[in-house]
Amino acid sequence: MQDFSSENSNLPLSRFELMLKTNSVYFFDADEFEQIILHYIDNGKISLANKALQLGLEQHPNSVSLQLVQVELLLIDEKIDAAERVLNRLLEIEPTNSEVYVQKATIYSKKGLHKKAIEALKQALEYAEDDVDIHSMIGMEYLFIDDFESARVSFAKCLDVEYDNYSSLYNVVYCFDMLEQHAEAIDFLVQHIDKDPYSEVAWHQLGRQYYIVENYEKALEAFDYAILIDEQFIGAHLEKAKTLEKLKRYEEAIEFYHITMEMDTPTPYAYLRIGKCYEALGNEKMALDFYDKTVNEDPLLDKGWLALTDAYLRRGEYVKALYYIEKAIGIDEENNEYWIKLAEINLKMNLFEEAIRAYQKSIELHDDQLETFIALSDTLHFIGKYQKAVQVLEKASEIYKDNAEIIYRMAGFTYLLGDITEALQFLETALQLNYDFHHRIRGRFPSFFAEPKVIRLVGHYRKLQ
Repeated sequence: MQDFSSENSNLPLSRFELMLKTNSVYFFDADEFEQIILHYIDNGKISLANKALQLGLEQHPNSVSLQLVQVELLLIDEKIDAAERVLNRLLEIEPTNSEVYVQKATIYSKKGLHKKAIEALKQALEYAEDDVDIHSMIGMEYLFIDDFESARVSFAKCLDVEYDNYSSLYNVVYCFDMLEQHAEAIDFLVQHIDKDPYSEVAWHQLGRQYYIVENYEKALEAFDYAILIDEQFIGAHLEKAKTLEKLKRYEEAIEFYHITMEMDTPTPYAYLRIGKCYEALGNEKMALDFYDKTVNEDPLLDKGWLALTDAYLRRGEYVKALYYIEKAIGIDEENNEYWIKLAEINLKMNLFEEAIRAYQKSIELHDDQLETFIALSDTLHFIGKYQKAVQVLEKASEIYKDNAEIIYRMAGFTYLLGDITEALQFLETALQLNYDFHHRIRGRFPSFFAEPKVIRLVGHYRKLQ
């Protein structure tokens, strides 16, 4: 294709634009019209592309290449039916033209008919000279229907022809990730590196796979190779820092996080990880400093506010911890972890009603952890709301059937509500499920376990142990 960046007035584009300005009519061959139209499409000048197409078809009404470009423009304008009519006509004229099948596949894909798109692309393969792009398109269609194994095979075929096709390499590894086939991904990447040992991308992806399977020493080695090949590979430096952190080599990790920030603008993620490293080293002051930098760099990064929350919780500064967890909740109010943290802080501050509301909110957000139900019932117990505690435990028992910890508490609360008979029934069930657990629960309900009938029942089951 000719280079339209030049200002040479003899080039087709310059002549075409001069023709438009002067209302003259110049002759262009079909290839020149195609180049002009594609130039305008690439630059987003669709109206000029359509004008060029109109003139081109007037001069070359039977040109297959121009009609294929016409299909592309019709698809840009979402005129799918008109595009199909042109393609059906072209199939009769040139049934062995691979580009016709590629465009049919594009239409099928737009309609969500991805299997038909794949069939059309496979027909295109029968007639195409260069099949790399078609295999890539087939791979993308398989991704649309979550057929990751078939997609992987298609992208791998691209690499068989162009081993440095990084887009296809990333897609192959993505498919392995989605299939959770990390050992297979490692084998594939090792074989690929045998063919292309200086591929920093392949080394980087190999390191990622070793990191996922927690082989951190191997991951570190792979990232080192990626950095040796390309010293400016920020992703490899960042992954190396994360790996060093996993290996508890925190000072080295900090060094590499700093390198990433020197290579590009500082990121809140790097600040956060440096803070975590300092925290692991016991340097609380530096940890807090970098957590502050994290939220200053990106006030919407909730994990930064959470890190500050945890830091001040450890210091026993609950007012500050409360402030920071509320910041995190303001960013992601659907996060159960944050509501649980809020409840715990409120408990530390003896703000029981606020703690109850936080636990309830977490359960509303489908938190079905037993610990959450137990913590909520225990908090309700502390402020004397026994009936509400029973309701919480009943909800928990729908999820955790025949759970001794729940049933012991049901026994205690039923007793506190004045029904000794039902309380004994709950207690007997709990003792049958887990006799030893009553030692852990009796301190919560001392008056209940001091009852003569309760003492006799526990004694009976003690003899059965």
